Amino acid sequence: MTLTQTPARLARARELADEMIAFRRDLHRHPELSFQEVRTGERVAAHLRALGYSVRHPVARTGVVADLHRGSGPTVAVRADMDALPILEETGLEFASQNAGVMHACGHDAHTAMLMGAARLLAESDFAGTVRLIAQPAEEGPGDDPEGYSGGYRMVEAGALEGVHAALALHVQPFLPVGRIDVQAGPRMASADSFRLVVRGVSAHGAQPQHGVDALLAAAAIVMAAQGIVARNLSPLEAGVVTFGAIQGGTKENIIADEVVLRGTVRALSAPVRERLLTRLRTVVSATAEAYGASAELSFEPGYPVTENHPGATRVLQNTVRSLLGEDALAYPEPTLGAEDFSFMLQRVPGAYAMLGAAPEGEVIGVHHPRFRLSEQALPIGAAYLAQGALDLLAAVRTAEL
Repeated sequence: MTLTQTPARLARARELADEMIAFRRDLHRHPELSFQEVRTGERVAAHLRALGYSVRHPVARTGVVADLHRGSGPTVAVRADMDALPILEETGLEFASQNAGVMHACGHDAHTAMLMGAARLLAESDFAGTVRLIAQPAEEGPGDDPEGYSGGYRMVEAGALEGVHAALALHVQPFLPVGRIDVQAGPRMASADSFRLVVRGVSAHGAQPQHGVDALLAAAAIVMAAQGIVARNLSPLEAGVVTFGAIQGGTKENIIADEVVLRGTVRALSAPVRERLLTRLRTVVSATAEAYGASAELSFEPGYPVTENHPGATRVLQNTVRSLLGEDALAYPEPTLGAEDFSFMLQRVPGAYAMLGAAPEGEVIGVHHPRFRLSEQALPIGAAYLAQGALDLLAAVRTAEL
């Protein structure tokens, strides 16, 4: 079978639904954490070899890069993430996780299954050029990476985008109905920088605070002062967040704490705002600690950049949605301050990141929750979008539209 028309590609994807669902459910039963996707990577590599792809595995420890060549022409990459989360599943599904404390609570099992469906659709299609499929580890975080980098960064570093002219990816969205796709130009998801702050003082008896330096009081003052960073350093029309999510300090109710450790996150929807927030946080931490006679050590982990969709690639992929599902299928929600490491790939090549409607019947719960569910009816739609989107981007690069 050779697929040449967009409607035929969607119909064929629906014929492959059972295959994709079975693949997804197998991954859901056997979830693996960041940079531990050994079984998942092996399954993906075997599937793609059987379809005739030229496969490199492992890449960046557990990832897969697979090329399908159809003569001379440009190269377009299609990426999906494979890792799960350290969550104890509570869905009650018959294919629930068999790996206690680990769950596909963000839909990466579905992303990988759709990539496998798209792989078959592309293998059955005529085109000129190369399609590269990237099954990426560790989107959820760095795992045990010694330098704190995630899978998107490591895949780029390992050469996954060498020779690539454009790229696309998607994420299931449980709050968007099946049959709708959100793909818009510009910033769509935030940069994310995690920080660790250690405030140090001098211990003393709780009844004699004058003999010590209260690290707990200094830490509390820093938390309060930091709330003014967004409120008074950003325009009301700019988006940013400075959140303290954890604080540990002190040992006993009558001892002045000599050390407090705080952790948090900084989010922004543009690179200038990101840098402004990080700079102001450093200043506020240092000045406030000094004002209380304490010292402070602020360190940042390697973060994700803003996920920003290329205007030209977005225009092409919006037309892909129209050709598959019609004008009404396009959705236009606001950007989110969630983060995504496909952003590292979008820094290198034109591309776009889409949200795929996957709202289940009944209770709708967001990602990263022990009862997260999605509608498997979204799988053939996502596979058809990835395959057709790759072909449309190939055509756009070839005709210099991108």
